[in-house]
Amino acid sequence: MVSPDDTYQLLRNLTSPVVAITCEHRGKRNGMILDSAIRASIVPTIPRVAMFVHKFNTSHDMIFASGRLALHLLKRDQFELIHQLGFFHRTEKDKLGGIPHHLGESGVPVLDECYAHFECSVINAMDTGSSTCFLCDVLAVGYGASASPPTGAEVMTAAYFRANIPVAWRDDYVRLLGVAQEFARERSRDIRAVEWLGVK
Repeated sequence: MVSPDDTYQLLRNLTSPVVAITCEHRGKRNGMILDSAIRASIVPTIPRVAMFVHKFNTSHDMIFASGRLALHLLKRDQFELIHQLGFFHRTEKDKLGGIPHHLGESGVPVLDECYAHFECSVINAMDTGSSTCFLCDVLAVGYGASASPPTGAEVMTAAYFRANIPVAWRDDYVRLLGVAQEFARERSRDIRAVEWLGVK
């Protein structure tokens, strides 16, 4: 029989690239890191993405309220950005402070440095207990502040990040993962039906 730990390690093969999510609501901006974003349409003319955002993230409620976000594919050398957006929980301080960004076509913050970005509008949501799965239409696509893909760059994957995380960050990474897992363990069975009515 496969143990829960072994099952978890096998499921890690299903994680998406490491992405940065940015959002804006009522003048407040925020950013976060996740590895649960996937393509949600096979129709080229109807681009869609889906992602699971944990409810303890400040960005969760901002996305739910605004119905907008930007999803960024990151380059393999963007460890410092992942550290700044993914290792700290700030409710009052602007997490995007000091990170070069601009407002996209839909008004969401778009990072100047990334492999590519997708401006998105939420069209549906599903509660998972500890997180919400947001289904989004892609409204605009670009390459950060550039008009073309970065030369020679490769997309940051979860496996690459875990294999190459700076040693000084490893203890924090394990601790924060444990905190997130405990949050999810306590809430994963409490699933409520969500009817997405759009932004009020």
